[in-house]
Amino acid sequence: MSTVGRLANKVALVTGAGSGFGRAIATRFANEGCKVLVSDVNEDGARETAEKIGKSDSTHVMKFDVTSEGEWKRAVGEVENKWGRLDILINNAGWAYKNKPTLDVTTPDFDRVFTINVKSIFHSIPAVIPSLRRAGGGSIINISSIGSERPRPGLVWYNASKAAVTNATRGLAAEYGPDGIRVNALAPLLSGTGLFEQFVGVPHTPENVKTFVEAVPLAGLTDPEDVANYALYLSSDEGAFVTGQNLVIDGGKGI
Repeated sequence: MSTVGRLANKVALVTGAGSGFGRAIATRFANEGCKVLVSDVNEDGARETAEKIGKSDSTHVMKFDVTSEGEWKRAVGEVENKWGRLDILINNAGWAYKNKPTLDVTTPDFDRVFTINVKSIFHSIPAVIPSLRRAGGGSIINISSIGSERPRPGLVWYNASKAAVTNATRGLAAEYGPDGIRVNALAPLLSGTGLFEQFVGVPHTPENVKTFVEAVPLAGLTDPEDVANYALYLSSDEGAFVTGQNLVIDGGKGI
């Protein structure tokens, strides 16, 4: 049996890699032979992820504000200077305001959720497309949400921002497919990463979690490893003919 990883000789840039989905993706990629720029606005979190991975030759840590156009140029520059190429981009960094009535959402709430969730991807494209073209193609994965397809009260503008991510993903896939660049989105359900109350709008108690989970056919929350597995598939040669998709990871919640 071959011991070569499924992402051997690939280079990835992962945003929001200091915790949750981003940490799981960065870890899985590194374990599959990928070189990974582990980036997060929380540099300590990114460094902790790299330390957990434990492969100093395969990771590089960067404090990264994804809302900054200049930071995107710097990130791609660091990747190319260190490893000579970029093959994979994971747009994972995101933000949500606390679940609340729509009339209570402030203009700063709205601006921040669209700036971090949507404008960051806008900035990413001109920064990474030339690099992916030089590499002969590649994979971009945007982390969306089940809320992009199944919006509910309380997080209306967050869900709208993720719907924009899903829509942009499809348009970008159509535009850059001829360059060998695949663009897909992943739409997870809430995970157990400490944001239950923020997303659901009720205290994170065993009773409330039980009530929420009972409405999920597979009776659970999204595990970050599930998201990492999907990201691995889409970034590997196994996903070579998949593009423009919003792949749902929700245990059947959206049925």
